[in-house]
Amino acid sequence: MQINGKFIGLVGLGYWGKNIFRNLYELGVLHSACDSEESVISEYRKKYTGINYAASVEEILGNPAIKAVVIATPAVTHYEIAKQSLLAGKDVLVEKPLAVVVKQGEELVKLAEKGNRILMVGHILQYHPAIIKLKELISSGELGKIQYVYSNRLNIGKLRTEENILWSFAPHDISAILMLLEEEPIRVTATGGSYLNTDIYDITVTILEFKNGIKGHIFVSWLHPYKEQKLIIVGSKAMAVFDDVSDEKLFLYPHKIMWKDGKIPVAQKADCQSIPFDKKEPLKEELKHFIECIERRGMPKTSGIEGLKVLKILEEAEKCLNVLPLDEAVSYPSSHIPHVYVHESAIVDDNVKIGEGAKIWHFSHILMGSRIGKNCVIGQNVMIGPDVEIGDGCKIQNNVSVFKGVKLEDEVFCGPSCVFTNVYNPRAFIERKQEFVPTRVKRGATIGANATVVCGVTIGRYAMVGAGAVVKSDIPDYAIVAGVTAKQIGWACKCGTTLNFHDKNLVCKRCGNKYVLNDNGLNISEELD
Repeated sequence: MQINGKFIGLVGLGYWGKNIFRNLYELGVLHSACDSEESVISEYRKKYTGINYAASVEEILGNPAIKAVVIATPAVTHYEIAKQSLLAGKDVLVEKPLAVVVKQGEELVKLAEKGNRILMVGHILQYHPAIIKLKELISSGELGKIQYVYSNRLNIGKLRTEENILWSFAPHDISAILMLLEEEPIRVTATGGSYLNTDIYDITVTILEFKNGIKGHIFVSWLHPYKEQKLIIVGSKAMAVFDDVSDEKLFLYPHKIMWKDGKIPVAQKADCQSIPFDKKEPLKEELKHFIECIERRGMPKTSGIEGLKVLKILEEAEKCLNVLPLDEAVSYPSSHIPHVYVHESAIVDDNVKIGEGAKIWHFSHILMGSRIGKNCVIGQNVMIGPDVEIGDGCKIQNNVSVFKGVKLEDEVFCGPSCVFTNVYNPRAFIERKQEFVPTRVKRGATIGANATVVCGVTIGRYAMVGAGAVVKSDIPDYAIVAGVTAKQIGWACKCGTTLNFHDKNLVCKRCGNKYVLNDNGLNISEELD
């Protein structure tokens, strides 16, 4: 497909967007640009004519003349704008990273595939002529067997508060290393330090371990006395250095390691050689590649799939950075708390106890005085507290609020968007905090998605509440309830299997647990699982 004229819309004219604007303008394909700051738009109107300046993203997406969108906004906005663009039928180039959550990246890839849209990520190093030449050196065998990859991306300059250094600097090097080695790591670890703002890392070191024994070392910092951008490849025959700050940029060091008496390694240094390559602007090459992919409907070199691989590594590294300790449970916040993961978007108040192995995901809020047990999984957009007790091994899915007065014992499952109340007769204009009615969910119980639990009830051990049910009275141990208002419709084994009684004694077909039914309800008589 041949597209002529101006057909690309640019969203974002900030730190990097201005460079994209210049290149798209020079390539003659820029149709429209928008930015959230009116003063920025005003300045561009004065300097660049023949461009439409949109007031909003929606205006760009609604313009049929715009076939593709380039997104150069803060990382936290990438997912939403890219999703809107793909749903509007536009091809998309989004600056790194693809998104800030792997699930969001996966959704974008699926949307692009479903709509037959181009989805490309701005991993610019893959379009740098020196990196392309470096790849040729590796592929030709001139470096020998690759043993180690080391990258530094260091500077003193723009300090961000919306994302840490890992997400700001490291995606470029991760993408380049994956391209050069043609392999994904089997293990990712990271460490770092936050010195300017609490919980925003200014320095990180990430280690990538590959199946073939190669290790990659990525050191990024925006607290460095000078700018340094180096990628070093150590091979058995020679070493290569990509130095993006240097004018010549690519160097070969044909050092050799000799073995004295077959036992002692001795380095034999050789003179450095500058390696020639095509002098082209990487950003312009990246944008030209995007245009070619649009015209030919081809897969970009840095496609959404490639961007998703980088995103997964970033998320694994982030987990290491946010692993927060505990012996049993300790107060949060605390520095260096291992074996607990708290996503950077989550909020944990003072005087909160978190058990070892717990995970607290995006946009969740744990209010003061609450206790989270060991190995709990708290999903996205969950609110707990204040003064709520969550037992060990509980799983609370997305969009659940566990209010004061609710107690979850061990291994309780709360399905997505299930609801707890804590007041019988709430009024917005009457304060009733002293009238909270306690609710108890006993060990192993399951509450289905979108179910509502009215305050004051007790849900029995291993009971199962159906999706969408409204619980207004106590539920016996092992009971299955469903409907509005919830009524018992059966019994469940501890393992979750529905029990079908032919007499008062029963053996679960799945796990072998034995039960007896009497006037006191269902009781387990022999537990095998």
